[in-house]
Amino acid sequence: MDASAAPVGTALDPRHVSLSALSPGSSGLIVAVGASTGTMTPVERRLLELGFINGEQFEIVAEAWPGRDPFVVRVGNTTLALRRREAESVWVELSQSAGMGHSHRIG
Repeated sequence: MDASAAPVGTALDPRHVSLSALSPGSSGLIVAVGASTGTMTPVERRLLELGFINGEQFEIVAEAWPGRDPFVVRVGNTTLALRRREAESVWVELSQSAGMGHSHRIG
């Protein structure tokens, strides 16, 4: 990941990517929400409340067509529809078996 993709003040492992960049079939673990500055936006706070916490498993289930927005993500046992803009500050580590995945579309 290049430095411009990481939140300000956050040093991310190169294996960590934004949830918003993923396609259906992708899965792994949540590693962080927001930047390490300590100031969270209301959206980031709400994502934490919904279960986007460090160590929780996720899977991208489907995305809208055309445009890929919103997309459906399963976090733990909860399934949610999110806009990609809302998921930009959720940082994840992909599982070893996650590849390009198969494409599920909604809409």
